[in-house]
Amino acid sequence: MNEQREVILYGRPGCHLCDEARAVIRRVAAVHPFALRERNIEESDELLRAYLERIPVVSIDGVERFELFVDERRFAAALAAGRPFRSCDAAAGD
Repeated sequence: MNEQREVILYGRPGCHLCDEARAVIRRVAAVHPFALRERNIEESDELLRAYLERIPVVSIDGVERFELFVDERRFAAALAAGRPFRSCDAAAGD
């Protein structure tokens, strides 16, 4: 795929699950480069309502892929596949 993938991490300051997700994202970025944007859900009421009980949430190319926990193997596979996945596929079994 020629276009760079876009990953968005939705979270908030002080969220330890967000910190863990960020660490996974950075490890995978070393192998599968992508553009990373981080969104602080405290920036707007809309983001807070949408994500408060679900953070961290990670989207790939505009499709929500992970929430609460980012599985490193599945995250890397999603980036390597070159296509977005349906929301919450990460909860499905292998």
